Amino acid sequence: MQEALERVSTGVTGLDEVLNGGLVQNRTYMIRGQPGAGKSILGLEFLVAGAEAGENVMYVNMEEPEHEIRQNAASLGIDVDDVAFLDLSPDSEFFADDLSYDIFAPDEVEGGAVTDQISERVESESPDRIFVDPITQMRHLSPDEYQFRKEVLSFMQFLKEQGATVLFTSQATELTPDDDLQFMCDGVVELERTNKGRTVTVPKFRGSSTLDGEHALRIAEGGIEVYPRLLPQQHEKTFPSETLPSGVPELDKLLNGGIERGTVTIVTGSPGVGKTTTGVQFMKEAAGRGERSVVYSFEEAKNTLVHRCESINIPVETMMEKGTLEIEEVEALRLSATEFAHMVRQEVEENDTSIVMIDGVEGYKQALRDEDDELARELHSVCRYLKNMGVTVILMNEIPTVVGEFQLTQAGLSYLSDSIVFIQHIEMNSRMRKVIGVLKKRTSDFERNVRQFRITEYGVDIGEPLDGLTGILTGNPTFERGEIGFESSSHQQAHADTRDVFVDDDNRAGKRSATRQPGDRVDERDRP
Repeated sequence: MQEALERVSTGVTGLDEVLNGGLVQNRTYMIRGQPGAGKSILGLEFLVAGAEAGENVMYVNMEEPEHEIRQNAASLGIDVDDVAFLDLSPDSEFFADDLSYDIFAPDEVEGGAVTDQISERVESESPDRIFVDPITQMRHLSPDEYQFRKEVLSFMQFLKEQGATVLFTSQATELTPDDDLQFMCDGVVELERTNKGRTVTVPKFRGSSTLDGEHALRIAEGGIEVYPRLLPQQHEKTFPSETLPSGVPELDKLLNGGIERGTVTIVTGSPGVGKTTTGVQFMKEAAGRGERSVVYSFEEAKNTLVHRCESINIPVETMMEKGTLEIEEVEALRLSATEFAHMVRQEVEENDTSIVMIDGVEGYKQALRDEDDELARELHSVCRYLKNMGVTVILMNEIPTVVGEFQLTQAGLSYLSDSIVFIQHIEMNSRMRKVIGVLKKRTSDFERNVRQFRITEYGVDIGEPLDGLTGILTGNPTFERGEIGFESSSHQQAHADTRDVFVDDDNRAGKRSATRQPGDRVDERDRP
């Protein structure tokens, strides 16, 4: 049986997760990245984590002076008081006597004084962790590339023999690439900074597997935060197979009882048709069971959403006070898709959240800093993860047209869904109406009728099936002859009959509304 490798923390929890537990003890690792990528900060985090664990740690700074490193660390809230420094950075003496600037003086290059200083200090203090920043400055100690590689290999072997775990940075240029250094170390951590944000990858790691792909990185107060890429197949939870009702009897009839736990439902429709309100209705019912839900709002301010829900008898403020609902307003371009996925995962695993609503898909695409194809993959990963964890997902998909030819989704999302509910505006006799129906349900049968949809001061109100009304999905709704018991041969009369049906529906709802108070439970027989 293979002996387990001893691990040491990098000081960054998310990076330790990417490395499946941290760095392997007594090995050497290279940190690559362009200027400003965060290499030195990661090295500081590594040393501070060792110091907090009671280890001896050493920072060999070969470029930036110690006082500047301490100032930079303090600005991020990183305490380096227990870090020992071996300051080999150049100073003003190298400008004396009209000498051109060089990192090391000629006698150092010829005599190897720098490596001697490091060796003596390491032997006397026996540090458990060493950070060399940057090791590429040692090129100036060698007359050619062959000697440089030989010096580095010998230096690394010496440090490992002293029992140290070593991190070092490199400074690569077109004239002096660092590809050779990647072969000399046990692992490589690459930091990148682009207009999409910061990322970290681990292309090489001897002795252990790592999480593949790009992982989001952020430098904030306290240091570096890494958000590992979400891999749904690594997360799974046992959950009951059950149907979750909406609390609106007619909507539950359309869905054959409701939506199933651990499935994805897309609510699609034009702007302002009532998609969000319909989704929150499921959360209201879940709150009555003591379950927690969260809304990630990409398109609407939190206070606006709260006000709208409160005005139609959905008590979201009370739900938030009791902890059964959280509304997260996602600011545009603040997060990458990987960071958002991490936020969702943290919410689910820390709060046992049972329903997640993403409102809406187009806002998700606009707000997060990634390319369209990457966003689609990340959304798929989030939905698959949530399904594996038994979380019910509700996606709001907005189509651009208000009336006219029906469109299912804008982002090719139908393959993600287990159920699709559409809510659509229709124009009847110069009046705007709304209808609702179900297009897809993988887990059970469903009602194939179209019903009138209204939002009143008492919440979502759904009418009886509109039997005989055709052409809704084409944008030209009419009643067929003989379908509802009237003899009409003219298109005008058909519209008049349709108007009467909707007006009667409104009158019935109005009469009932006059006798109901906010908060009263609506009996199925008391609905239009």
